Amino acid sequence: MRIKRGVNAVKKRRKIFKLSKGYFGCKSKNYRIARQAVMKSLQYAYVGRKRRKRDMRSLWIARINAGARINGLSYSKLMHGLKVAGIDLNRKMLADLAVSDEKAFAELCGKAKAAL
Repeated sequence: MRIKRGVNAVKKRRKIFKLSKGYFGCKSKNYRIARQAVMKSLQYAYVGRKRRKRDMRSLWIARINAGARINGLSYSKLMHGLKVAGIDLNRKMLADLAVSDEKAFAELCGKAKAAL
């Protein structure tokens, strides 16, 4: 008795077509091309998850630097001053303070200046 693979093959194709839904042209209609497009897009997604972390850190640094320069410090001097003063805030929180609460950020800059 032979094994017929129809059901499994359709399941496999359905999974790929579900992932490639919304792609342009053959990339969502033709199985072979859809499979390639899905593999590539999953690769891009994997790399993008790593990139996002780098991009966010550089955004935080840019915001902190802008806030520090308003208060008469450079980014590196501010970070060194905070470290010397024993203030242990991560860049995400510092960037949030620089954008949303300028007074608190100015106080931190003052403490960093005093510690230098």
